[in-house]
Amino acid sequence: MDQSVAVQETLAEGEYCIIAVQGMLCEGDSRQSRLLGLVRHRLEHGGQEYALFLYTHRRMAITGDDVSLDQIVPVSRDFSLEEVSPDGELYILGSDVTVQLDTSELSLVFQLPFGSHTRMFLQEVARACPGFDPATQNPEFQWLSPYRCTELEPELRESQTQRRWNSAAGGSNFDDSRPNGKGLLGDQGSWGQDKPENVFTRQNKSKSDFTNMVRSSTITVSDKAHILSMQKFGLRDTIVKSHLIQKEEDYTYIQNFRFFVGTYNVNGQSPKECLQPWLSDGIQAPDVYCVGFQELDLSKEAFFFHDTPKEEEWFKAVTDALHPDAKYAKVKLIRLVGIMLLLYVKQEHAAYITEVEAETVGTGIMGRMGNKGGVAIRFRFHNTSICVVNSHLAAHTEEYERRNQDYRDICSRMQFCQIDSSLPPLTINKHDVILWLGDLNYRIEELDVEKVKKLIEEKAFQTLYAYDQLKSQVAAKAVFEGFTEGQLTFQPTYKYDTGSDDWDTSEKCRAPAWCDRVLWKGKNITQLSYQSHMALKTSDHKPVSSVFDIGVRVVNEELYRKTLEEIVRSLDKMENANIPSVSLSKREFCFQNVKYMHLQVESFTIHNGQVPCQFEFINKPDEESYCKQWLNANPSRGFLLPDSYIEIELELFVNKTTATKLNSGEDKIEDILVLHLERGKDYFLSVSGNYLPSCFGSPIHTLCYMREPILDLPLETVRELTLMPVQTEDDGSQLEKPMEIPKELWMMVDYLYRNAVQQEDLFQQPGLRSEFEHIRDCLDTGMIDNLSANNHSVAEALLLFLESLPEPVICYSTYHNCLECSGNYTASKQVISTLPTFHKNVFNYLMAFLQELLKNSAKNHLDENILASIFGSLLLRSPAGHQKLEMAEKKKAQEFIHQFLCNSP
Repeated sequence: MDQSVAVQETLAEGEYCIIAVQGMLCEGDSRQSRLLGLVRHRLEHGGQEYALFLYTHRRMAITGDDVSLDQIVPVSRDFSLEEVSPDGELYILGSDVTVQLDTSELSLVFQLPFGSHTRMFLQEVARACPGFDPATQNPEFQWLSPYRCTELEPELRESQTQRRWNSAAGGSNFDDSRPNGKGLLGDQGSWGQDKPENVFTRQNKSKSDFTNMVRSSTITVSDKAHILSMQKFGLRDTIVKSHLIQKEEDYTYIQNFRFFVGTYNVNGQSPKECLQPWLSDGIQAPDVYCVGFQELDLSKEAFFFHDTPKEEEWFKAVTDALHPDAKYAKVKLIRLVGIMLLLYVKQEHAAYITEVEAETVGTGIMGRMGNKGGVAIRFRFHNTSICVVNSHLAAHTEEYERRNQDYRDICSRMQFCQIDSSLPPLTINKHDVILWLGDLNYRIEELDVEKVKKLIEEKAFQTLYAYDQLKSQVAAKAVFEGFTEGQLTFQPTYKYDTGSDDWDTSEKCRAPAWCDRVLWKGKNITQLSYQSHMALKTSDHKPVSSVFDIGVRVVNEELYRKTLEEIVRSLDKMENANIPSVSLSKREFCFQNVKYMHLQVESFTIHNGQVPCQFEFINKPDEESYCKQWLNANPSRGFLLPDSYIEIELELFVNKTTATKLNSGEDKIEDILVLHLERGKDYFLSVSGNYLPSCFGSPIHTLCYMREPILDLPLETVRELTLMPVQTEDDGSQLEKPMEIPKELWMMVDYLYRNAVQQEDLFQQPGLRSEFEHIRDCLDTGMIDNLSANNHSVAEALLLFLESLPEPVICYSTYHNCLECSGNYTASKQVISTLPTFHKNVFNYLMAFLQELLKNSAKNHLDENILASIFGSLLLRSPAGHQKLEMAEKKKAQEFIHQFLCNSP
């Protein structure tokens, strides 16, 4: 998730967060989470200055409400951010990166997650550092003065100012003796050379060499820094790389390696038994371990916040249970709430693991909560690219379409940045080998519980498998197209009474199902075993494992060097003076009838001529991005060999950020894209279209004055009403008498009141995207009688509606008053009474509805804390452009909503 959005919401006009990364601030034995944002400020005379903004936070930073500014470090001349090697620390391949931030008066140590995002962050910081030319004017950082003035009490902050602020005058002179081997700010000139031999020479490390490397991180820190700071390939290097890929079979051979793949839904439990029966008993020592967990932590704290002690508990349990006949190095651990994936390799193979990246995709409520979704680790093993995915898809027998959607979301949204930043991100399917494991939650349908149990008792697994949802959905090509699954020769792994092998005896009496699965895709893969492990009884699931022999392409070093030399010789004969030229299949793009949160895609093809070229969409003068916010080009840059082509997709998507200005006419579906060729000319692409106004993104008072559906009104009327200022009372204007609340809000709440007050997990389980589009269309056309959707889809649409309001239900102007009187119900009611009439009506209406839900908490399992957490950040938002509050004050916002849920009006 891009947390720079949260940082951007805290900044003043003219300040822009380039990139943000979450890390740990290390002070002695203390570890505190911090969000680091690199902020750029454009100066009036045309220059620009940078500063590092550090924020405290507890949950994953989704909006500015989730962060609080802790300190600012100007990127001045004495600023440095270098990778360091903690003394005596065991090196673990793919482990977190330790960096030290130094200024003349400040020194901080951070641990940042290993991966592409950290690499990009460090690259951006390196680019932001001012040069050391004495003739260059020192940065002054006058734009940071307001932040100094808004610090807390003078007595408290006076001493901290010296600790937290670097000298604005530029600080000390550059230290020529700084070691270049570790830091990003050292000499990187070697990466700018045109000799591909320097870039592509392979390191052939012996086992003894790597043993030393594992014991002493100082040897590998510089290697890892090279990876992290690596600038994009020059044109010549990119050509070499492309030819090497084409000729891969000339210098590689296939060698089998043994992979263990395991998945276990632990139902929120801590480890209570040894995991060896699952991970190591009865098998040869694997070369690679891929171990996935689901439901690591079921607490509400894990759902709404990021940290959980269960991660360390299960990591230790796995590490202790790995095969005793081999030594293993941890490559990577990645977790999203309760979904965790661990990757280990035998110590002797670790030198051949490269390009390690890890990403997460949440598919929970509003498409961002991580109670459902997937995590993935991709890497290159020798010369084979491998992607391992661990997913937890939507629950309940009838929700197979939601599971299908979760799968598609993970596939489309899981993207890994490449070391060569000029190349587009890699998706899951862009790998030689894909291993997909997890609690996929597909059930057995059309059979009653007793019939299922009888077939299991008879071990008629193939008869039972005919009714498996995953089997039918794969056959229909709805999911996992091209994947393979081994034969199911073990009984279903869900649902058992915890601590036993007995089927579920709870009130719900869930039917047994093969929820926990392992699938694969790729060549040279042989499954040796596929089984469950009944000996483990910690959870209501049984763990599953699969062992594979996977053929990996291994490089023959002598043939590699020979192939490289041939490529370089042929390149030497090329005429490099030629100017690249391309042809475009299309230059004008028209997007018709664009709707809120509905993706439209137009594509075109770039055909290259006889000269290799790099292309990139570039910013127009005085613009922050190459396109408007509602548009994206994929890929936005790349490389083409002679006589080759690439398809570019232009993706148009209107969300809460862009909808209001499109409704008001302040923005239109119009843009010009500039496609630039390195050493060549620019091509101009025209984008046009029309946007269909929506209630989503419209102000509350605007909707109250729209007695007709928004799509039945003339565009000019929609624009006038959208631009109309908030009115406290009807001022007697010539406008038609308004409604008390927006009719669209009433439609959704009334639907939920009639159909969903007893719905389990309401507002916690996401709906279907196709149903959201149906709900949006019903609201925008007024076709209330046609509104028919899953309760969860309507609930999510309501949350998205509230999130899209440009002015929240509780107006920005009253935000701080609400915090001050949090805990004082009488004073809080007084604040609400001062809201504009329409906003006050909406607030009271929603509180009455939520109180009705709480009357049915025995059925829907909702409580005041859950609803206050969900609705608090939607109804009560901090003013745009203001600095955000501490977590304690953020809790006051939730407490403000909480008191209205606990008291009668």
